Amino acid sequence: MPFEMPFQKMRVYQLAKQLAVLVQRAGIRDLELCDQATRAAKSCFLNIAEGLPSDQPRVRRRHLCIAKGSVCETAAAIDLCLTLELLDLETSTPMLELAVELKRMLSAMSR
Repeated sequence: MPFEMPFQKMRVYQLAKQLAVLVQRAGIRDLELCDQATRAAKSCFLNIAEGLPSDQPRVRRRHLCIAKGSVCETAAAIDLCLTLELLDLETSTPMLELAVELKRMLSAMSR
């Protein structure tokens, strides 16, 4: 990438981007759940991008807390897709693993 902001190098940013890509490409076989999971993953990513560069602790914490809620929503949507057999285990496992790691990171960062 020819232009990169410092926060874009952070692991939490990279993982959130990876999760959004995986959800987008997952091929969820239900339009509503696909839309919900995709929007939640994108929300997580974009709130991280908005919160990380902030010099104001309250603003940063607020966006990271929103991102944490969005990653939990993403995981729940993927879990429901798995339960409803809209995704297979092989496709959903990497997304759920990323979501768990992101939630841990965001919880630590938002304290």
